[in-house]
Amino acid sequence: MRYIANLVNADKVAGRTRRYKVIFSPQKFYACEMVLEEEGIFGDVSCDEWAFSLLPLDVDLLSMELPEFFRDYFLEGDQRWINTVAQALHLLSTLYGPFPNCYGIGRCAKMSYELWRRLEEEEDGETKGRRPEIGHIFFLDRDMDFVTALCSQVVYEGLVDDTFRIKCGSVDFGPEVTSSDKSLKVLLNAEDKVFNEIRNEHFSNVFGFLSQKARNLQAQYDRRRGMDIKQMKNFVSQELKGLKQEHRLLSLHIGACESIMKKKTKQDFQELIKTEHALLEGFNIRESTSYIEEHIDRQVSPIESLRLMCLLSITENGLISKDYRSLKTQYLQSYGPEHLLTFSNLRRAGLLTEQAPGDTLTAVESKVSKLVTDKAAGKITDAFSSLAKRSNFRAISKKLNLIPRVDGEYDLKVPRDMAYVFSGAYVPLSCRIIEQVLERRSWQGLDEVVRLLNCSEFAFTDMTKEDKASSESLRLILVVFLGGCTFSEISALRFLGREKGYRFIFLTTAVTNSARLMEAMSEVKA
Repeated sequence: MRYIANLVNADKVAGRTRRYKVIFSPQKFYACEMVLEEEGIFGDVSCDEWAFSLLPLDVDLLSMELPEFFRDYFLEGDQRWINTVAQALHLLSTLYGPFPNCYGIGRCAKMSYELWRRLEEEEDGETKGRRPEIGHIFFLDRDMDFVTALCSQVVYEGLVDDTFRIKCGSVDFGPEVTSSDKSLKVLLNAEDKVFNEIRNEHFSNVFGFLSQKARNLQAQYDRRRGMDIKQMKNFVSQELKGLKQEHRLLSLHIGACESIMKKKTKQDFQELIKTEHALLEGFNIRESTSYIEEHIDRQVSPIESLRLMCLLSITENGLISKDYRSLKTQYLQSYGPEHLLTFSNLRRAGLLTEQAPGDTLTAVESKVSKLVTDKAAGKITDAFSSLAKRSNFRAISKKLNLIPRVDGEYDLKVPRDMAYVFSGAYVPLSCRIIEQVLERRSWQGLDEVVRLLNCSEFAFTDMTKEDKASSESLRLILVVFLGGCTFSEISALRFLGREKGYRFIFLTTAVTNSARLMEAMSEVKA
């Protein structure tokens, strides 16, 4: 606003008369108008709002493209985007509503849901008497599950995002991928036939698939050898264009795979994944800590080192003071003292915390809870947990069976559960919660999990009569991620959909990954 005001005032000083229009998207904020008024130019400009809140990135993915939502809400506690979310949902429900079953967990989820409901009531009648097209809607806060977002992605689409950054559904492939001297912007969605078949695959299967595809293509090209003129004419007019297009895409994705492989072998990816799996399972914590220390001392990357420290902190329910201080000191000495504020942000958001001396009360808690009834124990534990935002990851992981017990090798070619998106080591917590609630059609029986997530007041279910909802609409589920979702979660839920006969549609404030989360929390601009 100040920038606009300076432009207008500069024109005034120079004696130029112009008409000004300011268009705000996705919504106009009162605070902006106040600034224009303070700067004395409110009367000179006309303001308008372009309520553009939903961008379809793919057949099943809608993004609000608000990457700032995560930092604004989960760090600054700024609630201004909640109205934008409610408006977007209102738009969807006027098109496809009403939504018969709503579930959600998290403070932001509850606020968005309530505001959206209020909008519905104000304009009651628009969706009355209509048959619902979407049977379930699920709200989920990003801070319910930081672990999934912090893990390295190993499905193809996630890896492309981690390596090249997918922005707004498209990616810039540099010369190392296109094997020419030019970069190329490529749209990644279901229309790219090659990409659509490998996007949800574990990376280890992708090369095999692409080489098979290349052989098939070659065989189709070779068919033209024995053709007469008429067949040749048909081939050229009908098939050749498609084959050439497929050939171009194929060579791009093979180039991308090679580029990812080069980068990952340079970074010693295997070792990194091993450390992450150890953290998720709670084994060899000392070894993992020294791996992180070495990572910091070798100055591999400030963002990566932070991510590993956060993963250690959340899976261990906070770091013991000695470790916290030592890692923090090493980090600041290695990457520079300007990162000091970043640590304060991570602490506030509950991503990298230090156990307070009282935090080792878990053993005491469990003894106390054996003596008193469950309800009272719940209250006591709630009092303990309100002292610090605790992650309770181990307990939740046990309750929801997030670490699959596997006899022998986990077959990534024929995945048996959602854990395949992390090489069979871990089922994404967010996806498991959605699966469990859909099975039960409510939070019943998940009270303990909800309590461990520190969300007793923020888990809600709203069921209306389903007499109008067709069985087809009840198989359609809209999942709303507040604060961003990762491609790994999307792949996991697509897998769940195929297994259980559901169809998931994703609405997210933005697509995120571990690096974006860390950058949002960082005070040092890359």
